[in-house]
Amino acid sequence: YEAIKQQYRPEVPEYFNFARDVLDRWTEVEKEGKKSKNPAFWWVDGAGEEVRWSFEELGVLSRKMANVLSDACGLQQGDRVILILPRIPEWWLVNVACLRTGTVLIPGTQQLTAKDIIHRLQKSKAKCIITDDSVAPAVDSVGAECQSLKLKLLVSEGHRKGWLNLKDLLKNAPSDHQCVTTKHQDPMAIYFTSGTTGSPKMAELSHSSYGIGLTVSGRYWLDLTSSDIFWNTSDTGWAKSAWSSIFSPWIQGACVFVHKMPRFNPSIVFESLSRFPITVFCSPPTAYRMFVQHKLSSFTFKSLRHCVSAGEPINPDVMEEWKAQTGLDIYEGYGQTETVLICGNFKGMKIKPGSMGKPSPGYDVKIIDENNNILPPGKEGDIAIRVKPTRSFFLFTGYADDPEKTEATIRGDFYVTGDRGIMDEDGYFWFVGRADDVINSAGYRIGPFEVESALVEHPAVLESAVVSSPDPIRGEVVKAFVVLTSDYASHDPEKMMKELQDHVKKVTAPYKYPRKMEFVQQLPKTISGKIRRNELRQKEWRK
Repeated sequence: YEAIKQQYRPEVPEYFNFARDVLDRWTEVEKEGKKSKNPAFWWVDGAGEEVRWSFEELGVLSRKMANVLSDACGLQQGDRVILILPRIPEWWLVNVACLRTGTVLIPGTQQLTAKDIIHRLQKSKAKCIITDDSVAPAVDSVGAECQSLKLKLLVSEGHRKGWLNLKDLLKNAPSDHQCVTTKHQDPMAIYFTSGTTGSPKMAELSHSSYGIGLTVSGRYWLDLTSSDIFWNTSDTGWAKSAWSSIFSPWIQGACVFVHKMPRFNPSIVFESLSRFPITVFCSPPTAYRMFVQHKLSSFTFKSLRHCVSAGEPINPDVMEEWKAQTGLDIYEGYGQTETVLICGNFKGMKIKPGSMGKPSPGYDVKIIDENNNILPPGKEGDIAIRVKPTRSFFLFTGYADDPEKTEATIRGDFYVTGDRGIMDEDGYFWFVGRADDVINSAGYRIGPFEVESALVEHPAVLESAVVSSPDPIRGEVVKAFVVLTSDYASHDPEKMMKELQDHVKKVTAPYKYPRKMEFVQQLPKTISGKIRRNELRQKEWRK
């Protein structure tokens, strides 16, 4: 880790474009025979169909797609494009084509409703939307209310009134295209951040933020080389898909593996890890929690050498169970749409289960109090990144068209993440919770994650969410919403609650145990799979 910190000295050129400066460079390396025979992109649909592209083929097809955007559609550099597609090859082509044309990409998930879509179209003033048959009706139901929307592109075998067919346009487009010139700080993408509170904000990322800033992830956290085959299971609407299905692997010249998998299915994951030569794997904690419920010993992941997780904290017992069954550690990383990787367990580092690891070499990360004083080890405070006197180019540019919200992220010399944490004596960071999720009960401060981790160690608990609940004596107390595993679903609720309370008292400090408990079928989650604790908390406080 210390060597990485010494070595890592990123240079930011005035002009930078990921398609030209990274992808096209790998095409040259490939042509010179200096790269392993791995494809750049390998897509399977689970029904026997496969797509494999070399970097050269990716270049040809993405230039054709760039011509569709700039010529057939007349989009100009800086125009905003909303992209809502499942895990199909066209999603990757549009991503690269937007880089080549300098259009600003705004990805969204298939789960967006008509209400979500109109919010995004009106707020972003996007000129173009690209989607498929499943989302097109929702777009048509609100399109008339979006004055800026000029073009609708459909990825489909069929045709739809008012839409251009992207497959037809791509087939007929020429393959020579001159990549536009972009400065490193020019806008590259906008993500509507899922945030656990409030309506989504438009986080604007520059060409260098992800295009260069994710080098740390690719090289040191994911530990990728050009001979690796990397599978990240993220939904295409989430920034993690840009992190780990485009920028991090392709910076390193690795192969991006994709399984269409319309619905997340652990059995498909196990079969794919057994059948394909996948060497590095990334999935969120929720997925690993599902994985360890299965008997993994009946599968052999012969090529798999490195596993990572991000999105929310991963429970230590899940890490232990995964290692017991596969022999592999899970390397946790922590970051935000706005920041790239803030902390990580980097390859070669000692892992402390439950810790987010140490700060990314590109950042000066501190725990600070409300007066912006740096706190000593062991003291809980706000997780913050130093931005003065020098602001890292990794950081997002700001919330587009919202200078007030952008300004609110800066306190003194720091960008404040909105997360609470602790740094230990060894410099490892530990996540406590979102600033507004921390519970203060009778003077004790309790982070929801540590209670959730204690609960999930019990075999009855599939997952849980812990929030504050009003109490006349203590002000607020810990309440747990618990989803039981199928084996325990029919157990007596009163006895189950007592058993889980006693379990938490044994596993962690007794004052943290949930005095209230509610058994539920499922937990409310954001589009990217994070638990919406604020929704549960508001429900409690409205009673």
